[in-house]
Amino acid sequence: MASREERRRHDNLVPLAALISREMRTEKMEKPIVKYGHAAQSRKGEDYFLIKMDCQRLPGNLSSTFSVFAIFDGHNGNAAAIYTRENLLNHVLGAIPRDLGREEWLQALPRALVAGFVKTDKEFQSQGETSGTTATFVIVDRWTVTVASVGDSRCILDAQGGAVFSLTVDHRLQENVEERKRVTASGGVVGRLSTVGGVEIGPLRCWPGGLCLSRSIGDMDVGEFIVPVPFVKQVKLSNAGGRLIIASDGIWDALSSEMAAKSCHGLPAELAARQVVKEALRTRGLKDDTTCLVVDIIPPDNSIPLSTPPKKQNKLRALLFRKKSHDSASKLSKKLSAIGIVEELFEEGSAMLAERFGNDNSASQSTSGIFTCVVCQIDLAPSEGISVHAGSIFSTSSKPWQGPFLCADCRNKKDAMEGKRSSGVRVA
Repeated sequence: MASREERRRHDNLVPLAALISREMRTEKMEKPIVKYGHAAQSRKGEDYFLIKMDCQRLPGNLSSTFSVFAIFDGHNGNAAAIYTRENLLNHVLGAIPRDLGREEWLQALPRALVAGFVKTDKEFQSQGETSGTTATFVIVDRWTVTVASVGDSRCILDAQGGAVFSLTVDHRLQENVEERKRVTASGGVVGRLSTVGGVEIGPLRCWPGGLCLSRSIGDMDVGEFIVPVPFVKQVKLSNAGGRLIIASDGIWDALSSEMAAKSCHGLPAELAARQVVKEALRTRGLKDDTTCLVVDIIPPDNSIPLSTPPKKQNKLRALLFRKKSHDSASKLSKKLSAIGIVEELFEEGSAMLAERFGNDNSASQSTSGIFTCVVCQIDLAPSEGISVHAGSIFSTSSKPWQGPFLCADCRNKKDAMEGKRSSGVRVA
């Protein structure tokens, strides 16, 4: 005969079907609603964008769905922008190990973005085309936003509470001192355009080529010190959500980040994108291709509308954006979440592949024992793989035999980007 305690335990048991149903309801509540809008005005026909809402980490698993939003602002033609739009996503996903859980997948994403950008650049340059493009590439997986960018197309976050944060870094030689130092150290010459009589005009450019940017995809006729290695930032929003504004420089040359966010407060995503473009044209006119994507990450109960900014923001701004902390008290976390805290999970902008790929053995070796190039994902015999750290003065590793590994072509690409040798690429 069962004891009273045993009967009580049995009464507390929950059927398996009920547990699964409860977990599914919890997951549904935790997953935000993502809405987007797009608007553009064309002058040169070199801006392109990508919107893909139905990507899946695990094919056939609807709970693994994530969204991708991107803008590609081409220059010297549209070939690089079109190629990047069609290939970058596949290259990024191809660099992520299979069968990872969601948290591991998100942790692997920053390195995969670097590999995908470099592979896209390498393959496009092999076609002999001379055009180039910026790339601002945004992945939204529930409340986690990961942004990778080269060039001067920008992504900003308008968080709840009215604070506006930049999730990208502009790679313009005119404003970015660190990038000017890197380019000159790698063999490039930075200066303004000289007219007859030696008068210098316009923004700082990189020579040869005269490009105003220090990072892009393509631009094989400029020099390999114009690198495709992206700045990557990953943040986690609170359950209050937020708004992303992703736009080409046709917007940012006319509006500051704060002006763009303020101009569309309270509007749904589609109208917001149109309003940002309208405001940019009103301010500066149509002097360049002008493209804007607005992405709203909304709580599933839709109980917290996108708010207008408070009149006083200084103290709030200090709280809204903080590094991930493991020792914060739960009460403080709840209070910060209530005001729309944004948790920074990852940020890195180094142009050196040895720093971006780090030290790792297992991720560079397949289950068959064959080594894999961390950039182009081709299989390598153990005798063929070259460590990303081998011969690098920037490496933190004293073990040049340690992975991840590069194939010979990607090793040449790495050395060329760091000014150690010519890439050997020739313009057709």
